[in-house]
Amino acid sequence: MLAIFNIVFPIFSLIFLGWICRKRNILSAGAASELNRFVIWLGLPALLFDSMSRLTPSDFANLRFIGVFAAGVAIVFLLTTWIRMRQKAAAPDVIIDSLGTSYANVGFIGIPLCYLAFGHDGLPPSVIAMVMTACLLFAVAIVLLETCIHAHAGLGRTVSKVGRSLLRNPIMIAPVAGIAVALTGLQIPSGVQQLFKILGGAASPCALVSLGLFLAQPVKHGEGASVSLLVAFKLLLQPAVTALLAYWIFPLPRLWADSAVLLAAMPIGTGPFMLAELYQREVAGMSRAILISTTLSLPTIALILAWISHR
Repeated sequence: MLAIFNIVFPIFSLIFLGWICRKRNILSAGAASELNRFVIWLGLPALLFDSMSRLTPSDFANLRFIGVFAAGVAIVFLLTTWIRMRQKAAAPDVIIDSLGTSYANVGFIGIPLCYLAFGHDGLPPSVIAMVMTACLLFAVAIVLLETCIHAHAGLGRTVSKVGRSLLRNPIMIAPVAGIAVALTGLQIPSGVQQLFKILGGAASPCALVSLGLFLAQPVKHGEGASVSLLVAFKLLLQPAVTALLAYWIFPLPRLWADSAVLLAAMPIGTGPFMLAELYQREVAGMSRAILISTTLSLPTIALILAWISHR
């Protein structure tokens, strides 16, 4: 528990710093949006490009792990979509909530926890899961959101508008450019690499401070049910579905199965919050879901680690 807390503590601290800065009017409400835009347009694209450009074919050699982890994400995403549609939520809110229940905080918590639990052998599955979450799942959510926004324009114009929006979106361009660099073996000058590292390193802290700024705002009526759904599905349902797939339906090697379950048990990452703010949806609800899921993940992750060690 102490080791897990030490990993999660910087997240709480950054969120609290944002919260206290808003409460004491050190930063205005507008600062949250500006910080988030910095992350969307500069920090996160740099992080994604830098991560993708360093990948090798061996990083994606275990296709069964990719299939199992992706299936766990897809099942939770689709089930959330079905429930939120039955609740007659707006289409963009459905997409962002579905992203929230399936978007694990692999980069900030999952990678250090896998290293703590499994040593260097835990790094390959955690890197694959991070890429799948931060690149693939994030990209799917953006495509769906852009399609919803432009759906009224007719099929031809919708495809055209969505295509133009995606081509201008740095979060879509950056990982593709990174993959191109990785495949071609292009050597990036060290000064440029350092630029991407500095920008990418600022992405997570700024997103968490921005989240804290939003948490300082008053709670809107009627957000409780959605937050409860997000937290329960992320901390309980996704690891349960992934365990079923990894241990019994499509059995993986022990280390890869354990890693898949542990990574699926991570709390909600900042990606859904960033999209909620960018597209002006239920930002306060998502920010609270992230904070609550991160807090409750301390005992749930500890229990899963204990269960894994005694299997």
